[in-house]
Amino acid sequence: MRRPDRLLLVCAPLELATLAVLLINLGALHLQAVASAVGPLHGCAYLIVVLTTAREPDADRTAVVLSAVPGVGGVLALRRLTTNRTPLRHG
Repeated sequence: MRRPDRLLLVCAPLELATLAVLLINLGALHLQAVASAVGPLHGCAYLIVVLTTAREPDADRTAVVLSAVPGVGGVLALRRLTTNRTPLRHG
């Protein structure tokens, strides 16, 4: 079995981090510049995570559905892709 795509490895944590920044900004800072800069980045990371997970050869239906959960879905799908691997038996 192969590792998940590098794009997924980068964008899944990025999606979660940008959501955290947006929520902190919404709750405390209220800076329009932060929302304008980080909002589209979060949206792009979300779309990339969903599409990249769907294109993974080892992704099952559960991983794809998990990737569609906003915020933590990418990390959950990535975890499923990396832990749902069965070791090859020799002999």
